[in-house]
Amino acid sequence: MNEPPAFRNPGLPTAERVRDLLGRLTLEEKIGLLHQYQAPVERLGLRPFRTGTEALHGLAWHGPATVFPQAVGLASTWDPELVRRVGSATGDEVMAFHHKDPQAVGRNVWAPVVNPLRDPRWGRNEEGYSEDPWLTGLMGAAYSRGLCGDGGPDGSGVLKTAPTLKHFLAYNNETDRCVTSSGLPPRVLHEYELKAFRPAIEAGAAVAVMPSYNLVNGRPAHLSPLIESALRTWARDDIMVVSDAYAPANLTGMQAYHRDLPEAYAHAIKAGLDSFTQDDDDPAATLGHIRTALDRGLLTEGDIDRAARHLLSIRVRLGEFDPATPYDQITQDVVNSPEHRRLAREAARKSITLLKNDGILPLASPRTVAVIGPLADLLMEDWYSGTLPYQITARGALAERCEVVHCEGVDRVALRAESGQLGVFDVFDWGGGALAFRSAANGLHLSVGEDGVLVSDQPGPNGWEVRQTFRMEERPRGVVLRHISTGHYVAVDGDVARITEDPDAAAVLTVELVDSGTARAAEAAARADVAVVVLGDHPLVNGRETEDRADLRLPARQETLLRAVHAANPATVLVLSSGYPFAVTWADEHLPAVVWSAHGGQEYGNALAEVLFGDEDPGGRLTQTWYRSAADLPDLLDYDIVTTEATYLYFRGRPLYPFGHGLSYASFAYSDLTLSAAEVAEGDTLTVTVTVTNTGDREGEEVVQVYTRQQRSRVKQPLARLCGFGRVRLAPGESRTVSVEIPVAELAIWDVTRGRFVLEDAPHKVRVGRSSRDIRLCAPLRVNGETIPPRALTAPTGRGGLSAADNDEYEGVVLCAAAIDVGDAVRAAEAGAWIVFRDADFGDAGTGPSGCVLSVSSAEGGVLTLRLDDPLCGEAIGAVTVPPTANRHDFVQVGTPLAETAGVRDLYVVFESEGVTVSTLEFAR
Repeated sequence: MNEPPAFRNPGLPTAERVRDLLGRLTLEEKIGLLHQYQAPVERLGLRPFRTGTEALHGLAWHGPATVFPQAVGLASTWDPELVRRVGSATGDEVMAFHHKDPQAVGRNVWAPVVNPLRDPRWGRNEEGYSEDPWLTGLMGAAYSRGLCGDGGPDGSGVLKTAPTLKHFLAYNNETDRCVTSSGLPPRVLHEYELKAFRPAIEAGAAVAVMPSYNLVNGRPAHLSPLIESALRTWARDDIMVVSDAYAPANLTGMQAYHRDLPEAYAHAIKAGLDSFTQDDDDPAATLGHIRTALDRGLLTEGDIDRAARHLLSIRVRLGEFDPATPYDQITQDVVNSPEHRRLAREAARKSITLLKNDGILPLASPRTVAVIGPLADLLMEDWYSGTLPYQITARGALAERCEVVHCEGVDRVALRAESGQLGVFDVFDWGGGALAFRSAANGLHLSVGEDGVLVSDQPGPNGWEVRQTFRMEERPRGVVLRHISTGHYVAVDGDVARITEDPDAAAVLTVELVDSGTARAAEAAARADVAVVVLGDHPLVNGRETEDRADLRLPARQETLLRAVHAANPATVLVLSSGYPFAVTWADEHLPAVVWSAHGGQEYGNALAEVLFGDEDPGGRLTQTWYRSAADLPDLLDYDIVTTEATYLYFRGRPLYPFGHGLSYASFAYSDLTLSAAEVAEGDTLTVTVTVTNTGDREGEEVVQVYTRQQRSRVKQPLARLCGFGRVRLAPGESRTVSVEIPVAELAIWDVTRGRFVLEDAPHKVRVGRSSRDIRLCAPLRVNGETIPPRALTAPTGRGGLSAADNDEYEGVVLCAAAIDVGDAVRAAEAGAWIVFRDADFGDAGTGPSGCVLSVSSAEGGVLTLRLDDPLCGEAIGAVTVPPTANRHDFVQVGTPLAETAGVRDLYVVFESEGVTVSTLEFAR
């Protein structure tokens, strides 16, 4: 009897099986693996393999499947085990669809998203988990564990699916996302961005990574040296790196980083990219460029082997070549099964967050509830959600509890032009000036067809290119409509309306109010005991992939509606359903209750009713800061959270609702905070214990949050840093001890002077409470660690150097690439810019450096000055003239003698000219 080949023997180690299979493939067959649609190898029985199945909060894009709350809502449960169960259910449904159609639904899942939610204006805010990198990493690892099944984290079994972390790295803007560069100083890189990606990879729960569209420090993320130097060093096994859709072509297109695609693709493969998601299901051009790169000597067969090994390792671990897997019996019966429906309801319920409550909640058996708002009887799908198998809306669920009066609260208007009437429409305001018009005649939304003709034939805003939204622009005799997707204007000719590029040809419309939705809503509220106003965003409008928000305000017409309802009935509860925070300052000041959740999936209404009526305690807690205004935020494209004091870690202002905030119907007291040790050192684990007592008259669930703050440091420290938490459910009067373990290594900071994590010798404060700003108890903690010494400018050999990117502080500079493949540099964005190296040790008198050589680049040339202690009036100890250089990656060395300097001083490099770039400074005695 013939023995099966080694790659088909599940009893052998993965590496041995991959090695055997790789050795059986020809070079052409190995090249055929490097595209999203991997070619079959029929002579070995290898089937086609496809990367990329979207499953962010349930299986997407393949028809009805269980839809769980959006990712930011899942994280708001602060329940990683629940998130794991949601991931597991999603993985089961992926398998069910895969068995039904293996070619359409692959087992490489492109989820979760672990970009920290640095800025709530990001269009894809709903896809992430938290602004805190530790919490993001925790939730990302939990969801990945569920997706990959029992075979993932310990590496010993068969993967259910192969989870992919998105999007590496520093990706929080849709505005010009393919050409903007995210500037990451070393501390932000290591303490914030990388920290979110590491847990899932280190645990073996995520086995793949997708780079992001943007550049990082001037280099495309798809070419990042961190793929090899960070990601793959964390992993216990091979990980697969897949490109984002059409991103490879950007390397020579919008980013213009390489001259041609063979050169670009060679660089990408050498940097660690394994699979190209390019040209949809046609790999011909991509593989042709790779062959050309081989012919030119830009790649070797060894480079191809390495990428192919990563890809085949995942396929082996998925059990593709095994006689059977534990998941073979999963069928369509699991899709939207009763068990998954219950899980969707539990997740939605635990994600609902009570932001304010003056006692109106839980509702006390009202006879009539007015359910008002554009989201009162509507559930939304986002771009990465599945098709809702059914919808339990707020109106539907509340109607099962009491008498309900429903009103959408949207105005009905007639739009008329001199040449004809456009129609009568209900107007929906989704913020940012984006309006949608639903025809009163047939209940469908106004849309622009491919032929440019307007017709009411869509159920609502939908699709990748949303063609159902418009802006109103004022004109002297009325308004004109501008189609958002195309930027064209609406013209009317008799009974036909179409779009035109010519603004002068736009139809000037009069807007006649046919029926005031605000007035009708106020009347409904006045007749009810309580008004529940359900407002929020549309996930495909004004905040979505490709589109950031400009501000945090509630849409203007929704704000007007809310105020009118409250004026008619002070017993008004605001329910927000959104994928991001709103600056609802008026509501917080005037309404008795405010409730928030992300778009909660198919069971949203049931979950909301259970919380509003008090069947369940509101379990959600915020995972990002809710600011009072966009004025509290830095520039969207500024990723340096330390310098700009962004996120709860550094924000010194007064938030509307702080990170970790969320109320309960019960009340809790904290007591007996104890630490397992008063002093700790590297390698120790600190155990924090606290007693929590339910002092209320009903059962409730508390999320006990533990933060630390370092009180003395060489650098600016976070105001608070989440280090752990515990959930506890308590009956009235019940007390329980909650324990949280903190590895002391988690308290380390990145030391830019030596390029490594350091546990500083310093006092800390351990803080325990209900949120980052609601701290109930504190305890001192002494950390015995290192004292960071002054920067050594010269080594014992007499020479030493500084990387310009490792500065302590800066003004007017941007980070950029020092070389095409690796290294960072600093470029002046304006004349007078500077960087500073604090505590630079010039040594004793007569022993310090006598000269400095700088590695520099500039298109037009310029001047650099070295100053002590102050960038404007500090003593100048040296200066160099920078000559023009050939290109941005062409660096030359220029030197200057240094005035005699002794002691520890702050060394400033002042850029007297815009556009000058510095990579390194080397000092010699």
